[in-house]
Amino acid sequence: MELDEAFGLVGEFGPGQKRLTAFLVLLQVFVAFQSMLVVLVGAVPEYHIDQEEIPASREALAKHVKFATNFTSIATEWYLIKHEAYKVSLASSLYFAGLLIGNILFGPLSDKLGRKPVYMSGLFFDIIFGYISAFAPNYEIFAMSRFFVGMTNGGMSLVSFVLTQEYVGKSFWALTGSLTNLTFAVGIAIYALLGYYIREWRLLAFVSNSPGLFFFLLSFMLPESPRWLYSQGRTAEAEEVLQYIALTNGKERLSVKLKQYLGAVKKDDSAPGLLNLVKHPVLRWRTVILMYIWYVCSLVYYGLTLNAGELGGNLYLNVALYGLVEVPAFPLCMFFIERSWSGRRKSTTAFLIFAGLACILTMFLPENTGGSFFSPSLLALNGKLTVSAAFNIIYIYTSELYPTVVRNAGLGVCSMTCRFGGILAPFVPSLKSLSPSIPFMVFGISGLSAGFLTLLLPETLNKPIAETIEDLQTPTYQILKNKKMQFVKTSSSFSINL
Repeated sequence: MELDEAFGLVGEFGPGQKRLTAFLVLLQVFVAFQSMLVVLVGAVPEYHIDQEEIPASREALAKHVKFATNFTSIATEWYLIKHEAYKVSLASSLYFAGLLIGNILFGPLSDKLGRKPVYMSGLFFDIIFGYISAFAPNYEIFAMSRFFVGMTNGGMSLVSFVLTQEYVGKSFWALTGSLTNLTFAVGIAIYALLGYYIREWRLLAFVSNSPGLFFFLLSFMLPESPRWLYSQGRTAEAEEVLQYIALTNGKERLSVKLKQYLGAVKKDDSAPGLLNLVKHPVLRWRTVILMYIWYVCSLVYYGLTLNAGELGGNLYLNVALYGLVEVPAFPLCMFFIERSWSGRRKSTTAFLIFAGLACILTMFLPENTGGSFFSPSLLALNGKLTVSAAFNIIYIYTSELYPTVVRNAGLGVCSMTCRFGGILAPFVPSLKSLSPSIPFMVFGISGLSAGFLTLLLPETLNKPIAETIEDLQTPTYQILKNKKMQFVKTSSSFSINL
């Protein structure tokens, strides 16, 4: 039988799969802790310098600076203020640089070596470098540890996201993908709560990293992805995993016999990876469009965050709101992407265009519009809400557009361009020196262009998942597989929801 048929037999989202998915989804709380660490650990409290001339050296500065005692940070310990303040941002930039490299390396590695070993290795080193950050004796070691945390955390979370998709039937990919992103947003708020009660930065870094140990020890129970095993021609191992899933779903031991996949990767073939994203015309076209969409999602998201009404006041409340404002985006996008009249493609297009229009409309509104629905701050927040929804969908959509053998490689390349968008976003507001409307024009045009480009991609709702590149290049594959699914649905007592 085909792999999708087997999932219909053993269960697409049974109790066992729910436990596996819940574990990986909760892992996103730990990922959020690491991603947001510098926001609180690098925060600068109020301080006073008891002389007019700013000392040139850190040692001299330390003698004349007095910080408020409400919390500590790397800024208070190493006096990263004034001419040294850029080092806080540098540590954050090094984290994102690590994410770039992690996304590039871990995707192809997991496509070649397997999902579980690459995920486990990434999580292990993520924890090690996280503790190095907490106990760093100086700024230089702290900054370098953040680079390696970014590399391992970004790569590991990418692979764990793919596992949440490949453990379940395709009809539940949207649900598992949305839950992953939703939990990340909630994790930001939990981190803010943690920071509110733990004001000493080393202890906060230590406590924030410690949940990784719990997840690492329990990760040994995770099976390998049956879809990856099947795509590699390891049919017997894929059958064992599917039988294990059936048992955890409460079904009696089933005889799962998969058909040897004709398009499975052969020993003499070149290993699938980044090269195939360029070499094959279908993948090349999709990758170029998806890279731009991911870049725009990140650029507009972080750009709107910087312009969504000056969130003054309590630092911890602001960090919590930064995460919680995204929460309504997930049920919103879940509603639309499962409807046949909208699907993945049209929903992504609509959300991106709405975000772009919100930015453009903001350009024409005066600042003092009060609490009106059309005030600049509320429009910007609505824009952030919709771009968050688009961001959520594009994760799911990208997973479905790439075949199993290059899925992680494709997600890795797209995530890489996403990081570039995040890095560039803070510089766009500086264009206000030319004209106050230019930043919103950049965000607006970017959102609109990405939305319309999405229409060039195929719809994936209720379509079979390609396992190899050959599936994309064979037009009859989709027809034959759809017909076979229809036949199985009418002739078998098991319901296959595709």
